[in-house]
Amino acid sequence: RALETLTEAIAAKADIAPRLDDALSRRTPEACWLSAVAANAPYLQTLIIRHPETVEQLYDKPFANVIDTLLGDCCELPQAGMSEAGLMAAVRQIKTQAHLIIALADLAGVFALNDTTSALSTLAENTLRAALRFLLRAAHDRGTITLATPYDPEADSGLVVLGMGKLGGRELNYSSDIDIVVFFEPDAPGVSHKDPLDAVQTFSKIVRRLVHVMQERTGDGYVFRTDIRLRPDPSAMPMAISVDMALTYYESRGQNWERAAMIKARAVAGDRAAGERFLEQLRPFVWRKYMDYAAIADVQSIKRQIHAHKGHGKIAIDGHNIKLGRGGIREIEFFVQTQQLIAGGRAPHLRELATRTMLGVLRNEGWITQTARDELDAAYVHLRRVEHAIQMIADEQTHILPADPDQQAAVAGLLGYAEVDAFRDDLERTLRTVEHHFGDLFSEGETLSAFDGSLVFTGQSPDPDTVETLARLGYGRPKDMWGVVSGWHFGRYAAVQSQKARERLTELTPALLEAFAAAKAPDDALLRFDAFVRGLPAGVQLFSMLHANTQLLTLLARILISAPRLSDIIANRPSVFAGLLEPAFFDQTAPEVEIEAALDAFLHDADGHEAVLDRLRIFAAEQRFRVGTRLLMGSDNALETGKALTLIAEKTIAVAAQSAASEIEAKHGRIPGGAFCVIAFGRLGSREMTAGSDVDIIVVYDDPDDLIESDGARPLAAPTYYARLTQRLIAALSAPTAEGVLYEVDLRLRPSGNKGPIATSMRSFDRYQRNDAWTWEHQALTRARVIAGDEALCARARTNMDDILALPRDADNVRADVTSMRKRLLKEKPARGSFDFKNMDGGLVDIDFIAQSLFLTTLPNLKLDGASARDILMVLEDGVLRPGVRSALLAAHQDFSTALHLSRLCTSGGYDPSEMPSGLVDIVCHALGEPSLTLVQDRLDSHRREVAKSFRELVGDPTE
Repeated sequence: RALETLTEAIAAKADIAPRLDDALSRRTPEACWLSAVAANAPYLQTLIIRHPETVEQLYDKPFANVIDTLLGDCCELPQAGMSEAGLMAAVRQIKTQAHLIIALADLAGVFALNDTTSALSTLAENTLRAALRFLLRAAHDRGTITLATPYDPEADSGLVVLGMGKLGGRELNYSSDIDIVVFFEPDAPGVSHKDPLDAVQTFSKIVRRLVHVMQERTGDGYVFRTDIRLRPDPSAMPMAISVDMALTYYESRGQNWERAAMIKARAVAGDRAAGERFLEQLRPFVWRKYMDYAAIADVQSIKRQIHAHKGHGKIAIDGHNIKLGRGGIREIEFFVQTQQLIAGGRAPHLRELATRTMLGVLRNEGWITQTARDELDAAYVHLRRVEHAIQMIADEQTHILPADPDQQAAVAGLLGYAEVDAFRDDLERTLRTVEHHFGDLFSEGETLSAFDGSLVFTGQSPDPDTVETLARLGYGRPKDMWGVVSGWHFGRYAAVQSQKARERLTELTPALLEAFAAAKAPDDALLRFDAFVRGLPAGVQLFSMLHANTQLLTLLARILISAPRLSDIIANRPSVFAGLLEPAFFDQTAPEVEIEAALDAFLHDADGHEAVLDRLRIFAAEQRFRVGTRLLMGSDNALETGKALTLIAEKTIAVAAQSAASEIEAKHGRIPGGAFCVIAFGRLGSREMTAGSDVDIIVVYDDPDDLIESDGARPLAAPTYYARLTQRLIAALSAPTAEGVLYEVDLRLRPSGNKGPIATSMRSFDRYQRNDAWTWEHQALTRARVIAGDEALCARARTNMDDILALPRDADNVRADVTSMRKRLLKEKPARGSFDFKNMDGGLVDIDFIAQSLFLTTLPNLKLDGASARDILMVLEDGVLRPGVRSALLAAHQDFSTALHLSRLCTSGGYDPSEMPSGLVDIVCHALGEPSLTLVQDRLDSHRREVAKSFRELVGDPTE
């Protein structure tokens, strides 16, 4: 019947489509194929009959060329003298012809999915631009506005049309609505208003006419149904919103669903440059620097509402919604977008607009498996093709698979299936695959009723069944523990005063109780968690994070029962937990290039010095927490931890120094020929930083002449200039901001200590170290390392320090000076207990002093660039030490360092063995390979005696 209909209709238009007329009359393969399309899709049959001349072009041109010509025709609109009715007719003619060719290219298999969606998106974009150009020019002609370039109305107009959703991502479906929002810059240079106060009204009228031009049905049909409800507060806001008003809204009232919507936002018409500026300003709202797990719960809630409202509680092929139903297109989009919301702020490469592209990026970055990527990508392609076929039948914006067998057969036929059952089987398999992957990411969450055993925490007295469940889990005081948990639900703490926080914690409770039950002392673990919750200023973000990543509960339990200091850090700054969620965390310590790349990405859009400082604090806090957690878990040893913590400090100090220099340059210019560098001492220099280390640094500068001044508007002499820069650097590192303190800074190792200038010239530094420095200052120089600044000056500083360390010294005098300094330290900084591994007699300071005295007396030409005691001991030649001493010192250094790192990581002021948390006892014993704390103490005490003996043999007796 379709063939007969086409044959008859085209015969009447044989003058414009002779070859098509001939093909239909002779029943050629292309004629039969067109008839098959028409038989299954009445809408496409109508278009073939209406535009046979367009189909005729396919005899001479590829599909893509025909479409490109039609899209190009749209770019030529509006033509001179064209009326609004004429424009509407023209764009509709172009749209229907393009719709026909795009559909045929899709069904013929000539276009892949990306080709189809890209062509549809370009068609929408070009028609929008044609309509907007006409309306802006019409307003100019009426005198409502004055355009600077009437021949190019969009240029500098300040009027921004953002494409949202599938239009923004260039993923339009065949009969898609287009979602747009419109903003404007009031002071745009390309347009002026009679009265600036009328801008909102004028542009809103233009938007209203734009929607009319696009979606009004005429004898030629319509272009695209156009939806502007994604704009801020659509019931109260005008159709065109000023950029300032929009930014204020998003910053103060923006919702997570609006953030998700803005992921795909793209300037599609109007002033494109203004659109890019607006999106750049909006970036901090969309892309949070914190991993945002509260967003998951909001998006999951949206998905539940869709299911409830649309009735899509299960997969049923007949009448199933391919877009919104379970296993549908929206679940794949949510799967991608929520991971973008969570991590895109920290990783700009996760901000791609297109769903399929992002699946590939997520796979490459380790967020999803190759299997998940392949299956979801294939499912997305299949579901989008099914969606297109459904819509081609009658050009309806529907996503529902018909339940009627004949209509379902039409969809299957358009997709090339010979049997409907095969189509149904493939579709069901695809939907279940998506549902599986979506479910892994968006589990509906544990509920109390789903737990194996009763968990009821309401009422005034403990629920007997719940008490029994807690006892079975291993809680020693189940009634007391019931009281602890029930207190959360009454909102007694700040963290659980909001309803959303209580809901998240309620969903989390079963997993929490199981995680703490796995600890040796579950009651203590739960009580520590209660104290932890009590100290939280807010709970939604952390509870959401734990709910979305229940594997972190075990880690949190371990931290709570073993590391009070880390618990306090999480309570005050829950976002530090985010670093543990990146896929590569459990693989290995991040190498230097990854730390640099992560820091660069974190600082990417920081606006100004203060923003940089806040970002540095957030970055360093997260990275330090991440490194400490790896030590706590046993993934890294003390040596690796010290190097990782040092690397974080080194990179952040380099950025802070550059930012401080830029601030000084902005006010005072530059010193002609001047340069500066930062030299690290102490544990920062020897790459042995611990969780509580401050940073020992000095700033050294070089200039051609001490009397030279900077070349800025407010010139300063070189000494004053670099002193100001150093002060800026100290403030950048140690001044408290909203994000805390980066590092405490110690400058006492500069020449003449606190009496010397805050910044030292290279000449003064070299002269002082050669002529006036004490032995202890040369000891410090063995650990010195240049970490930031001008490359040439850095190289000179390193060479000078090597030359100074190579100076001849009297060995007896060096040993006497080192012994004297150790005696002074034992008096002024005595050990604070048997576990003060650094300061106790025979501790780490003694090992450091042994190594440094050997460096200064027996290794004058050694060049280690920041030498730790371990580095020095490792390069000593045989015979310098009696047999067994080196291995004993290295073993002591390793065990003391391990214990010191755990001490600084887990507690705030060292730890007394009798007061150590039970979890920390286990971690220390495991780290040192001993079954009990008593044996750990015996082992460390044996090290202490051996180190003290070696110090007296090799250096001197500090107790005399």
